Amino acid sequence: MKSCVAAPGDGKMVFMESKRLLFVADFPSVQQGKDFSQTLVQIPPSPHCEVCVIVPVRNEAQMLAATLTALIHQVDLQGQVLDPRRYEIILLANNCSDESAAIARSFAQEHPDIALHVVEKTLPPAQAYIGRVRQILMDEAHRRLCSLGRTRGVIASTDGDSQVSPTWIAANLYEINCGADAVGGRILVERTGRAGLHPYARACYLREVGYRYLITELETYLDPDPDDSFPRHYQHYGASLAVTAEMYALAGGLPPVRTPEDEAFYRALVRVNARFRHSSLVRVVTSARQIGRTNVGLANQLNEWIEMGRQQQPFVVEPAGAIETRFVARRQLRVMWWCVLNGYQPDRKSVVSLAEMLGVSVQWLLEKLTQPYTFGQLFEQVEERQQSEQIWASRWKFVEIEQAIGDLRLRLESLRLSYSKFHGNSTQDDLELTKELYPTKSLENGGLKPSI
Repeated sequence: MKSCVAAPGDGKMVFMESKRLLFVADFPSVQQGKDFSQTLVQIPPSPHCEVCVIVPVRNEAQMLAATLTALIHQVDLQGQVLDPRRYEIILLANNCSDESAAIARSFAQEHPDIALHVVEKTLPPAQAYIGRVRQILMDEAHRRLCSLGRTRGVIASTDGDSQVSPTWIAANLYEINCGADAVGGRILVERTGRAGLHPYARACYLREVGYRYLITELETYLDPDPDDSFPRHYQHYGASLAVTAEMYALAGGLPPVRTPEDEAFYRALVRVNARFRHSSLVRVVTSARQIGRTNVGLANQLNEWIEMGRQQQPFVVEPAGAIETRFVARRQLRVMWWCVLNGYQPDRKSVVSLAEMLGVSVQWLLEKLTQPYTFGQLFEQVEERQQSEQIWASRWKFVEIEQAIGDLRLRLESLRLSYSKFHGNSTQDDLELTKELYPTKSLENGGLKPSI
């Protein structure tokens, strides 16, 4: 069976539920025609199935029972038992040298009311990595949901060392039903394991969480996404990543990369203007193990921090000034892109200040604005150009994370105060940037006042 989202190469419009996708499907550069027809599970899905949960597993005998137990004890948002017919679980045990597959099969036999499909495979060395395994599983989930005609059916990914919350499935469905095309869940490190970490690694972990949350709040003020409003978090990783079948196809499926495949997939979703929700309702607890299954991931990061502590190396990050500049410039670029989409023809004068802020050449930016890119594609091009021109890197040197956190807090105090004065009794949940607070001066100087 082919993708349930039509993806012709002739540039015809593909009509989707998301209004934002209407600005995507006309762009030839995002057309996809991937074949999802290979079958992994022979038993057909239940006609009631709305969610296909996928679990890649490799040598997870120690934690797998807890992972599966969490998945079968699901409730709705009112605390009532979730109808098990509404979801299925596909577990792929690949290249295991322990009892993972046997544990999963035994679990399936003990819980016949749950649709748990256990597949065991030994992949060739060139394919025996988490990105490929997750891709195989998500492709199969897509195929099965589309066989039921569920284009808004949900492919939900987690990991073999993680335990989802009791409302994990229901919360993902809630966000999708509210209009999201994809959902990243909040991933928490298991408390006991976190407490047992090397002190420097634990401090780095906690500081990074705080740093990333402050960045998320700053982004909400400077370049807010109406489909991902505050409060929200910053994670979009494989331990809790959900996407509709139609959006999975439009994004081209999970990219065939080794790691980090979840980050690559998030970028693919951004390229096609997917409505991505970083939901605080969706929660997962994962292990704090320091022996990972990949060269990139939490375990690897924890080990890096441990080594930094031993060598007394500071934890350095991007400074607050660079982050704020990026968000302000990105918003101005977004407005410019929207205006071009609606017929505005930018000239050198209208983009010179924006190009300076972004650290790219004026002529290059002017040329890119005339190309048929989605905004996600355009900004990815900008970031790649920043890397090649090195103007941005020379302008912003990394600082110790403690300094960056302090600077972010000071900037946010000012923004919160300004927002409070401007909006009166409005709450943070209603946060939405206005032109009055952050005017797009580069466009106004060019003679066009944006209408959004």
